[in-house]
Amino acid sequence: MREEISLAIIQSISDSQQDLIVVFEDDAPIVINRAFKKFFAVSSLDDYKEEFGPFVNNFVPHPSYFHSEKIAKGSNWVDAILELDDSERIVSMMTSAYEPHAFLVKLRKIEGYVIAVFEDITQTLIKRIMIENNASIDQQSGAYAKNYFLHIAQSYQDAASFNKKIISAILIKCETKTESELPELVKHFKGIIRQDDMLIRWEDDSLLLIYLVDNLTNAQRMMDKIYTNGCSFTLITQKEKESIKEFIKRID
Repeated sequence: MREEISLAIIQSISDSQQDLIVVFEDDAPIVINRAFKKFFAVSSLDDYKEEFGPFVNNFVPHPSYFHSEKIAKGSNWVDAILELDDSERIVSMMTSAYEPHAFLVKLRKIEGYVIAVFEDITQTLIKRIMIENNASIDQQSGAYAKNYFLHIAQSYQDAASFNKKIISAILIKCETKTESELPELVKHFKGIIRQDDMLIRWEDDSLLLIYLVDNLTNAQRMMDKIYTNGCSFTLITQKEKESIKEFIKRID
């Protein structure tokens, strides 16, 4: 009885989280949270067990990520991934629509149980790869390149849908600023915005800030936060059921 109450408490807490959470006992999942069910499009733990095999089979066999082929004979995936540095504990898993997402894996062992938290880092990873390849940055300003954002726009929309957020944008026009002053302006805005917000060189005389918010009030707060003399600001927020392509057309 006490164990059932403990699992019910874990279920309630985990369902409130955006990360995918799984509790294992002897390598078998005994609790999955709401975000996990949504990602794999299952209605319950029993449905998941019927449709999917061993949990490690969810990991896409890609050389950049941890997967079953990287597990030594006689070991299990939990012990194998714990041998890696924290920053290397990354797996790729597919949604029910066969869309790959990258997850940072955080594990905790408690007596005979393992609690696994899968943090979706797809957008962060895409940004890191593009930065490493120097393909995402507008060289004149230091902001993200417009072509880069257009390339990942659908992934950004997927992240917004998964996290139940809306996409908001602020078009920043600085007609009085010369091209040589643009890098300082970009540096100024980067010092104000959050790490996951995207500042983009949209046109020669304009920047675009793309960010995720819970509601229109918070979208407006961001515009108030970045207000700077000498620039004009236009707030554009994604409408309900509006596609990312339609949203971008409204910005242009």
